Parts: sequence; C-alpha cells; structure tokens
Amino acid sequence: MTEDFTKLFKTMVEQGQEMVRAFNPALESFPVKGLETFIPTMTKDMMEMWFGKTFNREGLDAKTRLLVTIAALTVLGAHAEPQIRLAVRHALEAGASQREIAEVIWQMSMFGGLPAMQKALEIAQAIFAETEEKNA
Repeated sequence: MTEDFTKLFKTMVEQGQEMVRAFNPALESFPVKGLETFIPTMTKDMMEMWFGKTFNREGLDAKTRLLVTIAALTVLGAHAEPQIRLAVRHALEAGASQREIAEVIWQMSMFGGLPAMQKALEIAQAIFAETEEKNA
C-alpha cells in the first residue's frame, strides 16, 4: 500500500466512525441485523452523496460502488446475509438493474464458490420479489 492510499483509507474509516457518532453514539454498538429494519433503503441522492461522492469524489458512482459491495459480500458467503439484503436494496435504488445485480453475483462464483453464489442469488431474488410487490 502506498502512503497516500493508507492516508485515504484512514480518513475513510475516521469519517465513517464520525458519521456513526454524529447520527447516534448508540449506533457504534448497534447489531447489524437490526440495521435492515432501521434503514431498509436510502434515497438515490443520499446514496450518491455517501457512497459516490463523499469518499472518492472522482472515483466510482454509487451504483458501481454498490455492485462492487455486492460482489465482495457474495464472496463472504451466507454470514453476510443482512448486508447482502441491504446492498441489493440500495443498488436497486441507485439504478442497478436486477440483471446487473445477478450478473455480479454470478461472476463471484469463481471466487466465493457455488454455495456462496447460490445463497446470494436467493437473497437477491427475495429482494426483487419484495420490491416488485411494493411497486405493484
């Protein structure tokens, strides 16, 4: 790692911790499973602000950043289920298509294995169904 990258990463971690403290100090020990009911999805503008412009203004947009997040969470496997559910919801809100999300998950079968891919696809399909019901 370069010194510049180390500084950027440190800054990102500090900003994230400061955001948590600013929202509510109790969130620092908030259980991840509770987050899904606390913030089921964010608006596209809010996601773009936090994920697309805040940490890397000239880097990735929110949609791409969330697709990369889904890829990483897929490789982590089933123990990342709550985070996968949130990332899929947020990616849809940021403009990703169901096909794009499914393709990202499928691509990760090479790195995380077929069981991880299958679990992530099941989670994504459930979110797709919930979203379609809500929009109907």
